[in-house]
Amino acid sequence: MILQIFYKGAKKIIFLISRPLENLVTRFFFICNKVSFAKFTTSGVPHVAVAMGGNLILGSNFSMNNGIKGNPIGANGPCVFFVDKGASLTIGNNVGMSQAAIICHQQINIGDDVKIGGGVCIYDTDFHSLNPQLRRNPITDFANKAKKSVFIGNNVFIGAHSIILKGVTIGDNSIIGAGSVVAKSIPANQIWAGNPAKFIKEII
Repeated sequence: MILQIFYKGAKKIIFLISRPLENLVTRFFFICNKVSFAKFTTSGVPHVAVAMGGNLILGSNFSMNNGIKGNPIGANGPCVFFVDKGASLTIGNNVGMSQAAIICHQQINIGDDVKIGGGVCIYDTDFHSLNPQLRRNPITDFANKAKKSVFIGNNVFIGAHSIILKGVTIGDNSIIGAGSVVAKSIPANQIWAGNPAKFIKEII
């Protein structure tokens, strides 16, 4: 009992000491990558890579958990923000995410009040050409990868470990069940789940 109290007290002290430092380091990474940001909170430090000519905009009251200590849901990596040259990633107000990876080669727009579960991946590209001949050469492979914008509406909830693929639009208020692979657009006010994600029911 005493050992448990000591352990929990020590964890709390470490948390209180580390949180301001993590915030400061994250702010430094944002500034160095020319990220437009307002008020945010973070547990841990994300991986941020914005190419020259890329654009990353974070709305107000953005919150994120990086690593398992912030949200012990089974994903252990930091949040990843990658924005390619000429690409644009915009995240609205009051958005929360845990250990998610958002990879933007063209355009990704995420609305307000969105919850992005642990380990979610959002991609607007296939990363590689679908042509096996072109994939043999890294230059032609990269140059011929498909890209299509992703749009996620307001009040959307994306369950843990889901993958949102290129060209997808998710309508306002919709819910994506945990572990889903979303390859086609989803209307507003619906629940979808599965691999590939399929319609489950309307949200009343």
